[in-house]
Amino acid sequence: MDELRISTDPADVDLDVVHGYLSRHSYWSPGIPRPVVARALANSLCFSALRGRRQVGFARVVTDKATFAWLADVFVLPEARGQGVSKVLMAAVLAHAELQSLRRFLLATADAHGLYGRYGFTSLARPERYMERYRPDAYLDPGAGA
Repeated sequence: MDELRISTDPADVDLDVVHGYLSRHSYWSPGIPRPVVARALANSLCFSALRGRRQVGFARVVTDKATFAWLADVFVLPEARGQGVSKVLMAAVLAHAELQSLRRFLLATADAHGLYGRYGFTSLARPERYMERYRPDAYLDPGAGA
């Protein structure tokens, strides 16, 4: 088996793999259009977990690289799970030079609290201060994928 490598080179992102996973297998973005994924990747710091040239995991960070970051779209393909890929991916994200000294680094998860807790993530200290504008049907808008 090829050694695991983490890359932030946009050329190493396999859009077919990322879109396929997010649109068909994730609970957070089912049905997301490919053009929306492509635009999100183009405007984020992306981390590809690779075995040889094959993408087996992914994470992206939306950030200003100075004060704030949002960790999103983290996944490991089923055939690569249980091999430490998520741990190597998270270590690479948190070690990235442009993500040091951030005041706030957020994420949302339904089922990976144990993983993220190992890296210092906790529940919101003051959840009453946070608000969201949630539009679950945003991708159904014909103009959303343009």
